[in-house]
Amino acid sequence: MLILAATPIGNLGDASPRLIEHLVGAQFIAAEDTRTVFKLANALGIKINARLFSLHEHNESERLVQLIEIAKDADILVVSDAGMPTVSDPGFLLVRAAVAAGVEVTVIPGPSAVLAALAVSGLPTDRFSFEGFLPRKAGDRRKTFESLRAETRTMIFFESPHRIHESLVAAAEVLGPTRLASLSRELTKKFEQTVRGTLTELAQWAAEEPRGEIVLVVAGASAETAEAQDLLSLVLELAADGTGLKQAAADIAAAHPGVSKNDLYNQALQARGKKS
Repeated sequence: MLILAATPIGNLGDASPRLIEHLVGAQFIAAEDTRTVFKLANALGIKINARLFSLHEHNESERLVQLIEIAKDADILVVSDAGMPTVSDPGFLLVRAAVAAGVEVTVIPGPSAVLAALAVSGLPTDRFSFEGFLPRKAGDRRKTFESLRAETRTMIFFESPHRIHESLVAAAEVLGPTRLASLSRELTKKFEQTVRGTLTELAQWAAEEPRGEIVLVVAGASAETAEAQDLLSLVLELAADGTGLKQAAADIAAAHPGVSKNDLYNQALQARGKKS
């Protein structure tokens, strides 16, 4: 079978007894970086005797056949550098191939930067979405936020220290300057810190580049904001099909009592201006 094992995201004390047991006893280990596994083992005071295979974003596709053939007859422990394999880390393609081949897949739960940041954010936790790493290019990041403008669930992102300020500025412009958020860095480590406030406040805080791994948690849109964004999308879709923008706003407003056609038209004009 495949055994997906979560490794510490910072604090070695979070290495579970099950993880240690499997690291010591494994015959085969597929690791994002084999050097990192040996460093972890040394830090934990244990010895690894397994045959190691590297499994990272650049070679995962090529490794699949070899690893699946091994997993049909033996257990393979799968680990990433930190946290849970497959979650913004290698392993997804391997798991999918294992499922298709009828190979059993199990998990050793453990540390998760996603859930840790959500838990300490102070934002709603009943419904949330993990959006992974934000795009590197400014234009693509903005498009990502625009696509999530009407998302009502709490949203979780990974971002690098040298891009977090620009990302927060873009998020404030697209999602609104008063949208609540939290930023956690160095989770479980000595200098762990979580800063909470509006997107504008967090952007100001991050103007001097913070250090460490960063998780950004952003509150979802209110029901009113989400509804307004949905109506705006309908206007833009209608206009894209050939209806004049003013007429499209009037048609959508007429179908939704209490909605101002002038407000919708102005919002559509503004949205078009940002895209042009």
